[in-house]
Amino acid sequence: MTERLYLYDTTLRDGQQTQGVQFSAAEKTEIARMLDALGLDYIEGGWPGANPTDSEFFEQAPKLDATLAAFGMTKRAGRSAENDDVLAAVLNAGTPSVCLVGKTNPFHVENALGITLDENLENIRASIAHVVAQGREALFDAEHFFDGYELDPAYARACLDAAHEAGARWIVLCDTNGGTMPARIGAVVRDLIAGTPDRPGLPGDRLGIHTHNDTEQAVAGSLAAVEAGVRQIQGTLNGLGERCGNANLTSLIPTLILKEPWRSRFETGVTEEALHDLLRISRRLDEILNRVPRREAAYVGASAFAHKAGLHASAILKDPTTYEHVPPESVGNVRVVPMSNQAGLSNLRRRLAEAGLPGEDTAALRRILERVKAREDKGYSYDGAQASFELLAREELGLMPEFFEVKRYRVTVERRKNKYNEMITLSEAVVVVKVDGEKKLSVSESMDETGADRGPVNALSKALFKDLGRYQSQIDDIRLADFRVRIMQGGTEAVTRVIIDHEDSQGRRWSTVGVSPNIVDASFEALLDAVRWKLLQ
Repeated sequence: MTERLYLYDTTLRDGQQTQGVQFSAAEKTEIARMLDALGLDYIEGGWPGANPTDSEFFEQAPKLDATLAAFGMTKRAGRSAENDDVLAAVLNAGTPSVCLVGKTNPFHVENALGITLDENLENIRASIAHVVAQGREALFDAEHFFDGYELDPAYARACLDAAHEAGARWIVLCDTNGGTMPARIGAVVRDLIAGTPDRPGLPGDRLGIHTHNDTEQAVAGSLAAVEAGVRQIQGTLNGLGERCGNANLTSLIPTLILKEPWRSRFETGVTEEALHDLLRISRRLDEILNRVPRREAAYVGASAFAHKAGLHASAILKDPTTYEHVPPESVGNVRVVPMSNQAGLSNLRRRLAEAGLPGEDTAALRRILERVKAREDKGYSYDGAQASFELLAREELGLMPEFFEVKRYRVTVERRKNKYNEMITLSEAVVVVKVDGEKKLSVSESMDETGADRGPVNALSKALFKDLGRYQSQIDDIRLADFRVRIMQGGTEAVTRVIIDHEDSQGRRWSTVGVSPNIVDASFEALLDAVRWKLLQ
């Protein structure tokens, strides 16, 4: 018999407290629908009345299979729950579920709120009872619970009892500062469920866990709480959240579904089929936030199933389970065997096979390896630029068509005054290519629709992508996804490495590399490879 675990997402509320993150109402709606399609049980939309965006989201809340929750705080001291306007704004959002945060650490009650311990208990009891009386499901977020339990376990437990007796469906234990060790989280949860001779235990199926990642253990702390008996987990997509973030649902969910003992003991609302969409959802959130996806992220990172060492690649070729704890496709990811100066023939044959290229000619393979190693000595890195590697291999195998020829290019950067007598920068690029025997000259500026200059590489990219004759329709959907620069060596002998990630309308993502003492020249090399690889597809 499996037990049900309930997944509660707070990306739209706690995740929005991430430094530099601010969702629009439309973005919140899109994210909520992605979470709903994944199979989350609860989606916390924000704090109604706290800001215009959250209020707008709840006014136009999407229809979801998941339970939509509004977040707020317990009533303020000195007024009734019925007459607290902040609490009223939360209830007026009309959500079926309401999550209220309240203090459970006596230090915070007396110093942050400036009220007595008894007043705080009454605030919790009255607020939860008011939510329940309105016919809503009530959740109580026990803020700073684990720190409060260390300071005064009897009072921290009294706060939970007040919420429980008032009718809270879920009492969520919060490691708000993110400093409690997983083993301690598990021990405290077991104490709460076991109870004492003078205080009955709390039922585990009424308890939840909310951890922060300040010691990189939020996921471990959440799993420890589940092992000890809680049955609701709160977290965020991609681990968003204040300071170091919250428990990362992008890591937790596949662990619960794919890994033992969780797989055998528990079930969630997320199916294995829905899990195949996890990488796409994770990447889409990064796109909305204009963030670069973490390559090393568990399950969904670009390097999560990358096998660089020759020994690893050789073993993977025989049996993927030798170096993979789950199949990459189970979370929508793919296996990567990158090429580098550590590569051997096993890596190379595997990588060529994945690209649909022949690997029988051992002499040609050795030439490819030698060229890779020689170029990496100059600063190239094919570890993170698979598309450039494929082009290099094709050239050595005599399988690289010449779609077009670059005759010349020029980039200028001008600093001048505009009509408002303000100093502005304007970058302009000229690219001349030869396609089917015909020369084509393209000129582009880097200025965007707001009049801001986007730099010489932007101008160069626009010029190169502007007119490739009969190939133009095949590159119109290319979008630059990321641009990374690293200075190799130093001083006057410095060499620049540029790695560019591109995407297209079919969801393909590819990376290319360029190296030169000149950053513009390195960028142009990477841009050229991006276009050539796209045309091969």
